[in-house]
Amino acid sequence: MSAHKDTHILELMSSKICHDLISPIGAVNNGVELLDEMSAEDGEEVVKLIAFSAAQASAKLTAFRMAYGAGGGDASIKAEEVFNIFESLISLDGKVKQDWDPHAPLGPEMPPTGFSKMLISCLLLTLDCMPKGGTVSVTQSESDEIDIRAEGENTGFRGNVLEALSLKINEENLDPKIIHPYVMGLMAKDYGFQIRDKEQKEGVIVLGLLPPAQ
Repeated sequence: MSAHKDTHILELMSSKICHDLISPIGAVNNGVELLDEMSAEDGEEVVKLIAFSAAQASAKLTAFRMAYGAGGGDASIKAEEVFNIFESLISLDGKVKQDWDPHAPLGPEMPPTGFSKMLISCLLLTLDCMPKGGTVSVTQSESDEIDIRAEGENTGFRGNVLEALSLKINEENLDPKIIHPYVMGLMAKDYGFQIRDKEQKEGVIVLGLLPPAQ
C-alpha cells in the first residue's frame, strides 16, 4: 500500500468519525450555551438534551474505539462486551434492536485475535444499511461461520458498500460514506477473517463472518 493511499484512507476515516461525532458534541455545546441564558426551571429540557447527546457521543466513541483502535483486537474481549457496546449505541433512539444471545456459542471456542473488532464492525455496518431501523441478530452457522442478519424496512446495501468491503473498489472512488466497509476489508485481510455477502432479499441482508482456521 502506497504512502499516498495510506494518507487518503486516514483522511477519509477521520472525516467519517468527525461527521458521526459532530452532531451530538455540537448539541452538548449548544445546550450549555442555552443554559447560560435560561433560568434553572426552564433549563430542565435543555439538561435532558445535553445528557442524551453526551451519552450518544460516548456510545459512538466506545464503539469506534473497539472497531478502529488497537485494543479492539484483543482476543480476550468477549461477545458479551460487543453486545453491550452495541446496545448502548442503538438504545438511545430505539430504531434498531438486537436479538441474539452473546453467551451462546459463537465462532471458535477460543476467539482469535481481532474477533471482537470484526464483529462490532459488522454490526456498525448494519446500521448504515437500515435507514428506517429494524432488528439485528448474530448466530453461529456451519463451520464456525457467524451470520450477522439485519432486517427492516428498506434494509439493503447501498452504493459501493460491497465493492468496498471486498477491496475491489478503485481507491479514487472511496469516500467517507463507504470508508468503513473498506477498512473492514483491510482488517479482515490482516487478521485472516473472511466476510461475505451471504444473503440479500427485500428488507434483509446477511453477512457471513468466518474466523481464520485454527
